[in-house]
Amino acid sequence: MKTSSGIDSGHPKLQKNNTLSRLRLIAILEGISFLVLLFIAMPLKYFYQQPEMVRKVGMLHGWLFVLYVALLLLAAYQFKWTWSKTILGFVLSLIPFGTFYAERKMFQNETPA
Repeated sequence: MKTSSGIDSGHPKLQKNNTLSRLRLIAILEGISFLVLLFIAMPLKYFYQQPEMVRKVGMLHGWLFVLYVALLLLAAYQFKWTWSKTILGFVLSLIPFGTFYAERKMFQNETPA
């Protein structure tokens, strides 16, 4: 399927680039939402009895987390990553600042085959 620029978006290399670009973007957004949840929303809930932000940010973070995992699995399949690399990408999503590390060290250096 050709785009308006005449590029065939159905090409496997472009699909891999799209997956990796999306994974990198979602990794950053998921990491930001995790930090906002931990360092802004949770203190508001427990120190100032304002749970509203936890509900909103928690929902957003949950969706971004699910999307991150789905894209991680898709990228692992497309790039034929080892299980250890895929699991590391998942574990890093559970650690504050982990997805920023994954985006910088694991997802930027991939080249489509």
